[in-house]
Amino acid sequence: MPLVPFEALPDDARLWIFGARTPLDEVDTPRLLTAVDRFLAGWKAHGAPLTTGREFTREFFLAVAVDERASDASGCSIDGLFRVLQEIEAGIGTSMVGGGLVFFRDSAGFVHSCTRAEFTHMGAMGEVDAATPVFDTTLTTVGEYRAGFERPAGESWQGQLFTGGHTRK
Repeated sequence: MPLVPFEALPDDARLWIFGARTPLDEVDTPRLLTAVDRFLAGWKAHGAPLTTGREFTREFFLAVAVDERASDASGCSIDGLFRVLQEIEAGIGTSMVGGGLVFFRDSAGFVHSCTRAEFTHMGAMGEVDAATPVFDTTLTTVGEYRAGFERPAGESWQGQLFTGGHTRK
């Protein structure tokens, strides 16, 4: 039973969060999830099947997790996951691997992505601040993800990108 519902994974399951540079629509989301599910259903480390789950949320974020209680994901097996995502990127018209992006929610509730430099500039201009909701794609366990994937920038690493004490009102 390698592929399980994401909700069934324990809090200590190892996690990777991939953020799309642009939101995925109703055509590209199934393409992504079909490719990911196909990979996860056969994902193995050193010949042993891995118990995995995935979740796609907010049109941007793919969370993939492995319950390492039975078998640890190896470097080669993790590379395989990244390869699958890189292969599907051209087909869905956005990048999922590479990082370096900041994801935040604007005052109207829309999710956006930008570079760290752009986010810093937005902070200097007063467009974002410590209260701006951000998404922490650096979390490494399902429990951390469940406890606060979206949180105010001031409570996450993104808060370090501000230069000055500008606030948004």
